[in-house]
Amino acid sequence: MPPIFQTTTFVQSSPGKHKGYEYTRSHNPTRTRLEENLASLEGAKYALAMSSGMSVTTLTLKSFEEGSTIVCGDDVYGGTYRLFTTVLNKSYNFIFVDTTDSKLVEQTLKEHKPALLWLETPTNPLLKITDIKKTSTIAKKYGTLVMVDNTFMSPIFQNPLSLGADFVMHSMTKYINGHSDVVGGCLMTNSKKWYDKIWYLQNAIGPSQSPFDSWLVLRGIKTLSIRMREHQRNALKVAKFLEDHKQVERVVYPGLKSHPHHKLAKKQMSGFGGMITFFLKGSLRDSKRFLSTVKIFALAESLGGVESLIEHPAIMTHASIPKKVREEIGISDNLIRLSVGIEHIDDLILDLEKAFKAVK
Repeated sequence: MPPIFQTTTFVQSSPGKHKGYEYTRSHNPTRTRLEENLASLEGAKYALAMSSGMSVTTLTLKSFEEGSTIVCGDDVYGGTYRLFTTVLNKSYNFIFVDTTDSKLVEQTLKEHKPALLWLETPTNPLLKITDIKKTSTIAKKYGTLVMVDNTFMSPIFQNPLSLGADFVMHSMTKYINGHSDVVGGCLMTNSKKWYDKIWYLQNAIGPSQSPFDSWLVLRGIKTLSIRMREHQRNALKVAKFLEDHKQVERVVYPGLKSHPHHKLAKKQMSGFGGMITFFLKGSLRDSKRFLSTVKIFALAESLGGVESLIEHPAIMTHASIPKKVREEIGISDNLIRLSVGIEHIDDLILDLEKAFKAVK
């Protein structure tokens, strides 16, 4: 097991000459080991571990010149949308489009020549899938760099750099750590130039991952592959259960043939993940009752831990998105998001069945 260098400063051999480490905000041996591990998982040359996924998002954007245009998917994590529209909107021009429509993407890039295209695939919470290879090829025609938020798939099921993306990010809080006890984020890239730019900002602004949290994530990664297989195994069974249920309007899961991008998912990903979105037949009141009845599915924000979580995006994770915008992209009041854990499948389905009965 790697040691935890719970150290803030390091002895120098002479003034200004250190032995590889000088101050933990800049570098730390435990964090270095994590970053080397993360880079290998995504097939990248470089990785940076930060204190949160939002730190990664902020520093990546800050590495571009002010006034740059950023094109972003129209269905993204609520925290990303909030950051782009209420904090960084004074420094950058943001355009939101449906990135699953490659013709629309090309038209937008051709017209606006953006510096960066920000993709989530699958998206949060509607699980729409963008063709990373095709979209990256289009982006290169117009000199646009591509970032993929790969949080939902983890490096086990999807590797965007191998498909042409320039950057990959993860909220390590989710699947990579997998135990709901660390908040963290990471960025991977093959570009030394961009690694240096973003590392400079991380060092200057300060949101570096702590040694202890880095050690915890290293521990979580040891079981990442087996956890992802179990998440997927349970999620597919839950998705099929929901698809056959009379009280369910529609189920969205990439592993179902009914998913509009199922063929692309099979081609682009080596697994379908543990995230499910479904639409309950009923009102907001019915959704709240359903969510308040489950016991094994914990009613909580976040995702990707070994325990199953359930939440209501319109009220919880995506509440920062204006109601009109939510409705336009399909985040309705009867939409429920599941992060399927690794508990026994019979217990998970029984828990959901009890909630359906409570609503009925």
